[in-house]
Amino acid sequence: MRISTTKMTYEEWKQQRRKGIGGSDAAAALGLSRWKSPLRLYLEKIGEIESDVDTEAAYWGNILEDIVAKEFEKRTGKKTQRVNAILIHPDHEWMIANIDRKVVGESAILECKTTSTWNKDEWKDDEIPQEYIIQLQHYLAVTGYEKAYIAVLIGGNKFVWKELGRDEELINMIIEGEQRFWEMVENRTPPELDGSQDANAILEYLYPKAEEGTSIELPAYESLVDEIVSLNKQIKQLEELKAEKENKLKEAIGEHETAIVGKYKITWKNITSNRFDSRTFKKEYPDLYAKFVKTSTYRRFSIKEE
Repeated sequence: MRISTTKMTYEEWKQQRRKGIGGSDAAAALGLSRWKSPLRLYLEKIGEIESDVDTEAAYWGNILEDIVAKEFEKRTGKKTQRVNAILIHPDHEWMIANIDRKVVGESAILECKTTSTWNKDEWKDDEIPQEYIIQLQHYLAVTGYEKAYIAVLIGGNKFVWKELGRDEELINMIIEGEQRFWEMVENRTPPELDGSQDANAILEYLYPKAEEGTSIELPAYESLVDEIVSLNKQIKQLEELKAEKENKLKEAIGEHETAIVGKYKITWKNITSNRFDSRTFKKEYPDLYAKFVKTSTYRRFSIKEE
């Protein structure tokens, strides 16, 4: 089944994306994305927050998609064609796909990517980042195709492409995990919070400011607070132990800048930095300081024993 996007507006397309789990959602739905927490994806699907399809990275990815596809054709001799439709899994209507290209004459798709040169090691040899493996297998599940190609432009000057076969075991795991997530969306049951930076960002977005002077009793959370306090103590002890070990190494390095210890290269370099002395500036030029100072509000989390 498919829904044509030929005459669909961009806003209508975004609304359709909310009605299911797409390939770019798959890793987040399974809790395996480095960039997006399941909670953020959940809030996107129920319409509480905007999705990230309008980011600068997404914009340039769309602009460069055609260039990456043409380079893939040039290097492989294969032909590809656009699929102007949202594809829907025959058995799971919540499982959707917006594939970049279909490979002509093959039971295969092409996914086009762009990435920073900082991520080049993620693509060395036969490597494909985990999130993209899940995305590609999600697409193969929806389309029923046998394989996927992925082409990526790295840092604007290095091009690689790779082939990935259909993995039925992984596809079944993806379907099961996505189905559990979609049931949470349908039942309006948010996923449990994880420890990711994205989950923390979501909490700051949902609760940006505390109502001053208010308080709440949370007796059921005492054991959780005990765990946090215990973990803080362990972290402090480990940090002190780490500092002790580092100091022993520093003593051994002495006046040298570099030390070789087996397979490790250790450096203790001179670093020069210039920092703005805001305290002195405020004292010497109070009016100018007041003119340019920017006030920001944020919430600080702390635990104290009473």
